[in-house]
Amino acid sequence: MSQPVRIIEKKPIPTEALMLHGLPDVGLVGLIATSYIISELDLDEIAYVDSDLLPPVVVLHEGLPHAPLRIYGGKNIIATISEMAIPAAAIHPVMRKLTDWAQSKKVKMILSIGGMPLENRQDIKEPKVFCAASNRDLLDMLDKKGLNILKEGYMVGPQALTMRYCAERKLSAIVLLAQSFYNYPDPEAAAVAINELAKIAELKIDISKLLEKGEEIRLRARDIMKRTQRELTQMKKSREYDLPLYV
Repeated sequence: MSQPVRIIEKKPIPTEALMLHGLPDVGLVGLIATSYIISELDLDEIAYVDSDLLPPVVVLHEGLPHAPLRIYGGKNIIATISEMAIPAAAIHPVMRKLTDWAQSKKVKMILSIGGMPLENRQDIKEPKVFCAASNRDLLDMLDKKGLNILKEGYMVGPQALTMRYCAERKLSAIVLLAQSFYNYPDPEAAAVAINELAKIAELKIDISKLLEKGEEIRLRARDIMKRTQRELTQMKKSREYDLPLYV
């Protein structure tokens, strides 16, 4: 029986690297932030994800086909992005495979970036970023660095599974969630997430070009956002508005 999800490696994979996840989610915050980091650091495509669970799609860049779900690398960074919404039915096997693969490559930490829907986002000039971690030591480190800890709440989608699988395997993982629009691409939220990332990973990224290109990014990302919204509904992403009951 063939594997439901395969990672096809094209180039040598960095070891002991920091791995970023920027998959389509609320406001496309993770995708926009991670794509920008890939561009600014000039990372190479080193692998891609193949699965019959994913739609039969290729993405054309400069006339050449690429898998929508790709992995970039270089400079002790590995970065995963997807230029299509990952179907809700595929999200578990895809995230499980990415976590297993990261462990096999001795990734030192996975850092997943996403959005946190905020109903009055249009009234907020600079969104806040909240974080969670897979173990107590990481959480204490984030607290000492002055990041906002998400103490109570639900997490749904790629970030939730990253946290769950990494905790099971005792891998270090941090999730950064920036307050964002639910239905609209949010480059400003992506920019503040990158700034918070810099406090954790000492990764200096100039966000000025991201902010300058905000409107262009919003227009280019509209179709991905629409498809992502449908999948978020399937994942019941709206549960993040609720508070969990733990007495």
